[in-house]
Amino acid sequence: MQPPAATAVLLLLLFLLAAAAAAASFPDRFRKRPSLPGRSPQQYIELTRPLPSSLLPAACAHRIVAHSFAHTIGSPPFSAPYSPPPPSPLCPSPPWSAVVLELSASSRGDQYDRIAAVWLGGAELLRTSTAEPNDGGVFWTVRKDVTRYSSLLSRSNLEVTMMLENIINDEFTGIYHVNVTLLFYSNEGGGDRPGVPVNQLSDRGSASNLGLGLEEFGGNGGAAAEDSVNSATSSPADLIFPVSDDGDRGSWFRIERASDLHSKRIRIPANTVRAVLELCVSFHGNDEFWYSNPPDSYIRENNLTTGRGNGAYREVLVMIDGNLVGSEVPFPVVFTGGINPLFWEPIVAIGAFVLPSYDIELTPFLGTLLDCKAHEFAIGVADGISYWLVNANLHLWLDHGSKRVQAKSVAYAPPAHSVERESQFKELDGSFKVKAKRREQFAGWVKSSAGNLTTIVSTEYRVKNSITFTRNGTDKLVRQKMKARRGVRIKDEAGVSLARAIVRRSYPLRVITSTLPGSKKDTYVVVTNVTHAQVERYSDGDSTSSVRNVQDSRGWMEVRDHNVLSGTADTRQVYSYRDEFFCYSRKAEAADGKLVGDNSTLSCASSL
Repeated sequence: MQPPAATAVLLLLLFLLAAAAAAASFPDRFRKRPSLPGRSPQQYIELTRPLPSSLLPAACAHRIVAHSFAHTIGSPPFSAPYSPPPPSPLCPSPPWSAVVLELSASSRGDQYDRIAAVWLGGAELLRTSTAEPNDGGVFWTVRKDVTRYSSLLSRSNLEVTMMLENIINDEFTGIYHVNVTLLFYSNEGGGDRPGVPVNQLSDRGSASNLGLGLEEFGGNGGAAAEDSVNSATSSPADLIFPVSDDGDRGSWFRIERASDLHSKRIRIPANTVRAVLELCVSFHGNDEFWYSNPPDSYIRENNLTTGRGNGAYREVLVMIDGNLVGSEVPFPVVFTGGINPLFWEPIVAIGAFVLPSYDIELTPFLGTLLDCKAHEFAIGVADGISYWLVNANLHLWLDHGSKRVQAKSVAYAPPAHSVERESQFKELDGSFKVKAKRREQFAGWVKSSAGNLTTIVSTEYRVKNSITFTRNGTDKLVRQKMKARRGVRIKDEAGVSLARAIVRRSYPLRVITSTLPGSKKDTYVVVTNVTHAQVERYSDGDSTSSVRNVQDSRGWMEVRDHNVLSGTADTRQVYSYRDEFFCYSRKAEAADGKLVGDNSTLSCASSL
């Protein structure tokens, strides 16, 4: 039997160990184990569908970034002058049938994952993150259709900038070598879907003639949205205004707290007939795993040192002149050093190489905006903590048949919004639940050379999040479900529907973490399972498209500080896309850093 004093000391040590393990069970960022000597460079991939333009050779290529990002922390972004390639027999003049941004990168050494973005004239073209390198080296290539930015890409005397803050010292040795190239595709041959006549894609009538087709609804968040952007029936915006920072640390705004609101004043042309705000966001620091953050009371009463609190609900807010006009609960992207970096080699998590953006239809508010005055476009993060990187692109379509149009907002009410929270815990064990929902509808008409058209926008989403700590806080279960429905409808003056689009999205997520003592006194073992998915369905009355992207990862790792010493990991993923013309499926599996299976077909798989 232990003496009373020794028993007290032992209990205290066990409690401190459990508290440390509980903190370790919070999702975190790690550096993966070193590669074996002599290992050849490893290619990393993100599963998605081929772009339609990928089936055709590009007419010409135009490199806009060639830079090595070494010790760039605190430095201004890389910048270079931009002009489109001069027209030639090999390179088409605008308008282009398609433009694709291709980023290729490589690195060798020891390094954390890094966030990066490419801007043109302050408008964001791509937000991405890096793979974590090793001594053998890593490389990857990503492609994004950027045809929607054609009005910017066709301009000269702009500046292209790229931000990738990196650290180089005796410990962190990985330098990121990056090339960014624009691939231009000729208009010859019609649409960008080989073998599919343009007139079979759909016909919107007068609404399409002013860029009012709804094919861009939904942003670049998934394949359904990507397909809509690529549709030949909707022309790119005539103008794009950045809602971004003018500072020297990239064009993104930095959100440090819930009260932060960053804005830009913009004067809208008087002949604007449609406005869409493309929202770009990413989350870092104490909010990188916001969906797993417990309330501050749990952290405070257990004397934990983590700053990852403020609960598990976040919402990105968009305001015009202080009025809420849209919001988004973002897809929970996991970067390559997140939760367990062994999961993400060589298959990265969904969205890690091409982070999604989110479109918010602002056409119903043109009645307020078309007064020849500058208006304040602002972005904030409800309940956000340090830190979020946010900015936006304002896409505008103009009436080329007149210098001024008439517009009026006919329906605006404060959006219905509710958040319910439940919290129950005793010491390190407990459960926390959040339920949130939002419903809103806006409407407004625009009278232009195409007639008097009314745009009606409706949004509804529901979020359920639960966090459970057991086994003295060393086991943690995070479950989140987010379902959203966005609709846009255009009617003429007689009330006849001219166009309609609906996007339904679902983002289920489950993270299971168990923390155990390691083989040495200064190490611990984390056993983790991550299952998440991106499911989207787009319909416009004439056509439908859908994407189902499911990823399941299981494994363990032994960690000292933030360095992974050893472990095993297995990641399986199924990506499927379908529309009325095309069906694509890809299934891949990785085990312990190697791709052990990768098959793609023209028939869509339904599940893992």
